[in-house]
Amino acid sequence: MSENTTELTSQYTAQVSADLERNAKEQERIGAEIAALQEQLAAHQRDHAVLVGIQQAIAAAPAAAESSVLPDSAAVPAPRSAKKQAEPSAGKHARQKKTAPAPRRSAAGKPAAKKASTKSDKAEPATTAQPTLVDLIRGHLTEQSEPRSAAEIAATLGQAHPDRSAKTTVVRTTLEGLVAKSQAQRSKQGSSVFYTATAVPEQAAEQPAAAGA
Repeated sequence: MSENTTELTSQYTAQVSADLERNAKEQERIGAEIAALQEQLAAHQRDHAVLVGIQQAIAAAPAAAESSVLPDSAAVPAPRSAKKQAEPSAGKHARQKKTAPAPRRSAAGKPAAKKASTKSDKAEPATTAQPTLVDLIRGHLTEQSEPRSAAEIAATLGQAHPDRSAKTTVVRTTLEGLVAKSQAQRSKQGSSVFYTATAVPEQAAEQPAAAGA
């Protein structure tokens, strides 16, 4: 009877230990996914702010153009009334009425174009945005000739971009996402996992061509 009790106790202890280990790994995986999603959310928020700034700049350009045209158009009747008083002849007045607005339109058009171009020049620098963590990791893998582990990639990105949080768990989750999209390959050496970039289709097509030549 005591032997059966001891055996059951050992089985329950082993099962509980396995469940605890599985639970801890699951927590780590979910935490890494949450961190990766937060990084993607922050990138989308930065892109949204940039797009809003561009939209506001585009919307402000026509208003600035209209405000620059209004003073000249409001001043048009004054010279016409002066022409009426100075030349009562209907024929001369008609000729002055046809020829006078031309220079005013061209003069009014120049400030509008200048202000619109100024607005567009100011809006151009806002289009630059920081690359996402996925882009940084993919570019780093493409530059490497040998497989790299998640810890090595996190350390390299942390030195190159100290303002970005590149934790090993987040980098590992991002790498697994690239593997799922066939943009990276996973290889295992002992207990360590290494990653390499998947060959670009154009490069893969060039290699058979070079071998045939």
